[in-house]
Amino acid sequence: MSEIKRKIEDHGVIGDLQTCALIANDGTIDYFCWPDLDSPSVFTALLDGDEAGIFSIAPDWPDARRQQLYLPDTTLLQTRWLGDDGVAEITDYMPICHQEDDRPRIIRRIKMVHGEANFTLRCAPVHDYARANTQASQKEGSVLFSAEGQPTLRLCGNVAFTLNGNAAEARFTLKNGEHREFIFGCADDKHLDEEVTERCFQETLNYWRNWSAKSNYKGRWQEMVNRSALTLKLLTSWKHGSIAAAATFGLPEEPGGERNWDYRATWLRDASFSVYALMRLGYIEEAKHFTHWVGRCVENSHHDVEKLQVMYRLDSGTELHETELLNLSGYADSTPVRIGNDAWNQTQLDIYGELMDAVYLANKYGEAISHRGWLHVSKMIDYVCDNWNQPDAGIWEMRGEPQHFLHSRLMCWVALDRALRLGDKRSLSVNWERWGKARDAIRDDIWQNFWNADRGHFVATRHGDFVDASMLLMPLVRFVGATDPDWLATLDTIKENLVTDGLVKRYNIAETPSDGLEGEEGAFVACSFWYVECLARAGRVSEAHFEFEKLLSYANPLGLYAEEFDKQGRALGNTPQALSHLALISAAFFLNRKLSGDDPLWQP
Repeated sequence: MSEIKRKIEDHGVIGDLQTCALIANDGTIDYFCWPDLDSPSVFTALLDGDEAGIFSIAPDWPDARRQQLYLPDTTLLQTRWLGDDGVAEITDYMPICHQEDDRPRIIRRIKMVHGEANFTLRCAPVHDYARANTQASQKEGSVLFSAEGQPTLRLCGNVAFTLNGNAAEARFTLKNGEHREFIFGCADDKHLDEEVTERCFQETLNYWRNWSAKSNYKGRWQEMVNRSALTLKLLTSWKHGSIAAAATFGLPEEPGGERNWDYRATWLRDASFSVYALMRLGYIEEAKHFTHWVGRCVENSHHDVEKLQVMYRLDSGTELHETELLNLSGYADSTPVRIGNDAWNQTQLDIYGELMDAVYLANKYGEAISHRGWLHVSKMIDYVCDNWNQPDAGIWEMRGEPQHFLHSRLMCWVALDRALRLGDKRSLSVNWERWGKARDAIRDDIWQNFWNADRGHFVATRHGDFVDASMLLMPLVRFVGATDPDWLATLDTIKENLVTDGLVKRYNIAETPSDGLEGEEGAFVACSFWYVECLARAGRVSEAHFEFEKLLSYANPLGLYAEEFDKQGRALGNTPQALSHLALISAAFFLNRKLSGDDPLWQP
């Protein structure tokens, strides 16, 4: 395996609610898709080498200490060098997109805090996932980057650029207190030529600080909860209301392995969890926009409104065909690097429960469901009544043969339970007998067919004998009491089989033939936080508190989490991951109330 130049945890993320860029702690932008989060990448060095596209700026101080931090309560990212000859910093941000004709742009502000340094700049985008032949040319003091059939990009800055192949390069010196600014964006974007970047900086700063100030969370770990909320917001589309599962594609769940997926899409499950994590903090508008997005997804689902897809494009489109990028060597030589995701074609029955839980909570704390929306919900619930007893791919998107998974049964029960509750709360038209009978049948099925009497605990598959971490949601969705002896026996079995020093694996691959893939994977961040919440709800508060503090120590220096942990608690998988951050919010919220001695009135 080749040496990893910039590790996953070495990155911060910036964004404009349309796309995101990853910036390493050496001042290099090595991942950026333009103009949308799910558009082709133009900087892709993270998944190959620097020849796949980078934008680097750094002082010529090889031995300087480097650090990154966010400006408080914002997503404006500062990379700092502390050397023998002074202190230098770059502040990177993206102005918020507010209108249809806005185009994303990255602004890089370089400042010499004290001392003097020579800086080296190299900007070398490569269009279309590093597959295009990008050409650089100079025009009126800026550099254009163009490729056939691709949008032309431009770099502006008050330095003398030189061309080196497809790259713009520059050398410049800054003395104490001096600064430079560089703007990268669309070639015909008039904002690149404006001399008002100070106002733009202040507007962007104010936007994020004002958004952060709306949070009603005042408990322990406020900084980490706030960072998680800001990260979820970064993954939200201002245009569509969708919430991406993560900002990236192709980052591996196992270095050198094949578990490399594209997460630049909206999973109904992840987005629904995100919505009620944000609602819990007081962000009601995001919930409203998401429910409107779901309505568009239903309309787009091939006119089969009762049969939702697992996932959709960010614009609510229905097809996400999976392909492999053979030109990329992959992060840590992990291939294939995939774009698109064939999971959109899978049947995962649990999505109805997660979606209905979000709809129920959105009605409780936000906007009432419309008449047309309730008609769609009713059709979906009728579909659940007809199909809850079918095998599926499950929450972990198994690529082997479908099975009867406990989690899918559990969330079908949630779908019916929340629909019945919502119908009663809003005095809506409900098929009480049919829906109630189906809900009771699912509950009986779980207790009869997913309880292993010989082993004395619930099991992950019908008549099976092993557990998986999705079962941690059983008390969180109020199917079983958090202190029920049968559940506590299951929790202990999960601890024995899936938990190592607080890090929780989704399942043991050897016990799961439907996994269908080679190799292993790391511990799942979201499951680790679910485990903490289950401990707290079970009354094991001291244990939960310590495990939570350990998980917080595994965040990167900026408070960001990818999808998984390796055995040393380092980041694996796509980053930043929405599911990881929303699970942190949920665990922090409940554990804080337990530690404070407050009655946890608000529970999912």
